[in-house]
Amino acid sequence: MDPSRIYTHQLDNGFVFVAEHMEAVSSASFTFLLPAGAKHDPADGLGSAAVLLDWLFRGAGNLDSRQLDSLLDGLGLHRESSVAAEYTVLGGALLGDNLHQALDAYADIIRRPHLPAEQFDLSRQLVLQQLASQDDDPRSKLMVELRKRHFPEPLGRNPLGVPDQLSSLRSSTVADLHQESYLPDRAILAVAGSFDWPKLREKVSSLFAGWSGQPSPEPDLGAAGPKTDHIDQQTAQTQIGIAYDSVPPTHPGYYQACLAVAVLSGGMSGRLFTEVREKRGLCYHVAARHRVLKGRGTVLCYAGTAAERAQQTLEVTLAELKRLPEGITQAELGRAKIGLKASLIMQGESTTARSASAAADYYHLARVRSLDEISDAIDAVRVADLLDHLQQFPPTDFTILSLGSKKLEVPC
Repeated sequence: MDPSRIYTHQLDNGFVFVAEHMEAVSSASFTFLLPAGAKHDPADGLGSAAVLLDWLFRGAGNLDSRQLDSLLDGLGLHRESSVAAEYTVLGGALLGDNLHQALDAYADIIRRPHLPAEQFDLSRQLVLQQLASQDDDPRSKLMVELRKRHFPEPLGRNPLGVPDQLSSLRSSTVADLHQESYLPDRAILAVAGSFDWPKLREKVSSLFAGWSGQPSPEPDLGAAGPKTDHIDQQTAQTQIGIAYDSVPPTHPGYYQACLAVAVLSGGMSGRLFTEVREKRGLCYHVAARHRVLKGRGTVLCYAGTAAERAQQTLEVTLAELKRLPEGITQAELGRAKIGLKASLIMQGESTTARSASAAADYYHLARVRSLDEISDAIDAVRVADLLDHLQQFPPTDFTILSLGSKKLEVPC
C-alpha cells in the first residue's frame, strides 16, 4: 500500500482523523475510537460503557430510535460496535457513495444522542443477557477472568461489567459517562476504502470541529490479581489460561514478538498444536495470541482439555513456552512469516480490517503503518534477531488460571 494514500488530519479540539484510500473498491469503512472503555467506568458502575453503547442508538439528532435504525439500514450499513478495556469502538462498512450520510448520523449518535430514560432499562437488560451468555461459555469466562488477574486494575475489567452493579446501575451514572468521555480529545476516526480526500476532510471537519471538551484523566493503575488461581466449576472439561508480558507496538522488538507467538501458534504447524495436541493428544484446542494495550504487550494462551488430562496439558504447555528461547529453526520462522503476511494480504482486501487497523495504529503509534511497511519489517527479521529478542524477553512470570472440577498444581 502506497503510504501517500494514507492521510492524517487533526482538528484544533484534539480530534484525529486518519484515512487510507484503497484502489479498486467501491466500499468504505469507518472506525471511531472513543475514550470510554471499561477502564473509564465508575468503580461502582462497572458495565456503564457497555450499557451506554446500546443506549446511544435509541435516538439521536432529529431521529427517534426507529427512524435512526431505518436510516442506517437504508444506507446498507453493516455496523460494528464494541467496548474494549481502553475505548469504545463505533463503526461499520457500506458503499463509499453513502459514507458522508453515515458520518452525519454517527456525528449525532456520538455527540447528540437522546438517551431516553424510558429505554435505559432495555439497554441494561441486553448487557445483562450478554453477561449471562458469557458466563455460560467456559472458555470465554476463563479468558475474561485471566485478564482480570493478569492486568492491573482497571485494565483487566470485563467490559460487560458485573451483575450486581449492572442490576443497580442508574441512568444518570451512564449519562454522566457520556458527558465525561465522549469528547474530542483522544478520540480517533479512521476511514478506509473509496473516498475523495478533500471532500471527506471537509465533511469530517464540519461535523466535529465544533465539538469541545476534554475527557476525564486516565485512571491510576492498581494491583493485578493472583499469579495462580482456580475457578471451581463442575464440568467434564478443564479450561486452562496462561498469560505473560511481551512488548507493545512502540517497541523495536514488536515484530519479533509477533513472530515468536506465530512460531508457537501459527496454525497446525505451530509448536503448541504439534506438541500438546498432535503428539500427545492432550487437548482438543490450544493456541496463543499476542495482544496489546497502550504501552504494553501480552501473550494470552488457552488450552481446553478433559479433566483427567488437564495437569499434563498444563505442564507440557508451560514447557513449550519456556523452551522457545532455546532455539527456532529457519523453517519455523519461514512458516511464521508466511502466516503473518497471509493475514496482511487478507487485511489489505478488507476495508473493515484496514479502518480498524488504522485507528489502532494511531492510538498506539500516533501514525498509520502501510501494509508494505509491516511486510518489510516482518521480512527483515532473522532467526538470530528472534532468539536475541527471546533471550531479552523470555516467556516467564506466568499468570495461570484454570476452570474446572479440580485445581491444578503449577510446576516450579
